[in-house]
Amino acid sequence: MARISQLYIYPIKSLGGIALQQSNLTSRGLEFDRRWMLIDDQLQFLSQRKYPQMCLFDVSLKADGLHVTHKPSGDCLIIPYSPQTTEEVNLQVWDDLCSGTYVCEEADAWFTEHLEIKCRLVYMADSQTRQVDERYASPRHITSFADGFPMLLVSEASLIDLNGRLNKKIDINRFRPNIVITDTEAYFEDILRHFSVEHINFYGVKPCARCVMINVDSSTAITGPEPLKTLASYRKVNKKVMFGQNLIHNGTGVIKVGDELFEHKLGEGPNFE
Repeated sequence: MARISQLYIYPIKSLGGIALQQSNLTSRGLEFDRRWMLIDDQLQFLSQRKYPQMCLFDVSLKADGLHVTHKPSGDCLIIPYSPQTTEEVNLQVWDDLCSGTYVCEEADAWFTEHLEIKCRLVYMADSQTRQVDERYASPRHITSFADGFPMLLVSEASLIDLNGRLNKKIDINRFRPNIVITDTEAYFEDILRHFSVEHINFYGVKPCARCVMINVDSSTAITGPEPLKTLASYRKVNKKVMFGQNLIHNGTGVIKVGDELFEHKLGEGPNFE
């Protein structure tokens, strides 16, 4: 039976992730996941797609807030869990309109200095919601500043299969999953339509289309052609390269590494070119 082997959150969109042994699952995904985001002076969100140096920031959860470390310099910033302003701003994440709250001037100045990009940090408060694409979910399903869905599922077997095709192996963090599962065949996530963990129902609604961001080496911020080039040779649908499954869910609670997945419905996988 499939089970959870790894859990990750990415509190600040496009910055470093945090491995967890357990996590609270909220209405918009794993707790703290992508609740913060950096935006430029045009109110456009910053991403490793354009600024690969964003991978050089480690993030950790502490009692007094998020601790962000700029790895090249060793400088650290503490971000309180609650914004220090009440100033809201309207934003766009891909095709979705949503809103956020500016966090504090100290964070804006710190990130501007270390990224060498004029930017500001925003937080999505509980009162600020963003609906998941209604083509794949009902109006009650919401998410945070993630690209489009509350969670991303990847299997260890899929990464093993991919690494067998690459000249140099890569880590799972290239794909920024929230839930990693083991004891499955490769690409089992492609066909997993409905499963439950700890009485919480999850639904695989859409394969995840990948971009150049997976080509960024998070230890160096250097971008190369892989693994996107190899994935494109066998995982392409309508000119998009797929790896991982986007999830929505019904219910809240705690999920843990080691929890079993109870399969309720399997479907057909994508028709790859």
